[in-house]
Amino acid sequence: MTSPTTTTTRPAPAPAWAAAAPAHDTGLLLLRLAVGLTVAAHGAQKLFGWFGGSGLDGTGMFFESLGYPSGRTMALVAGLSETLGGLGLALGVLTPLAGAAVVGTMLNVIVSAHWDAGFFAPAGIELPLLLGLGAASLALTGPGRHAVDRHLPLPRLREHRLATGAAAVALGLAVAGIVLLFRN
Repeated sequence: MTSPTTTTTRPAPAPAWAAAAPAHDTGLLLLRLAVGLTVAAHGAQKLFGWFGGSGLDGTGMFFESLGYPSGRTMALVAGLSETLGGLGLALGVLTPLAGAAVVGTMLNVIVSAHWDAGFFAPAGIELPLLLGLGAASLALTGPGRHAVDRHLPLPRLREHRLATGAAAVALGLAVAGIVLLFRN
């Protein structure tokens, strides 16, 4: 005579890649790529005239029409902030500072070029607000595990802290406010 056996069904083990990459890390990577590469492309328009941009000379003239002194220099600063900040976000390199560069630049974009057009695209604050808030979110939360920051010898970046991100966002907003004071 045989004794009754109980069969228990065990869930299948998760694949190795799923254990190594929690959903929030993958989500942060996707957000970093979307925000970072979009902002970097806008910076490349200003710096190099790529993607239908005006380059430094054309962007400089536009900046002067917005009331910025030394338009070409301000175009260079904005282009570098967007390109380097965007690439920093996309790669997860010095993420709080990259986020701060983008936040500060987007605040200037909103106030100087888009505010009077209302909220919605094509001329409203919708896109720069979304990019700025995305950058601020990444600065505050950190880049996730799929980032260069995790391999740098800086503990504050490897183990992201809210205070680091908040200080970086505050720095970006302060610098943006100072730059806005220079406008005519």
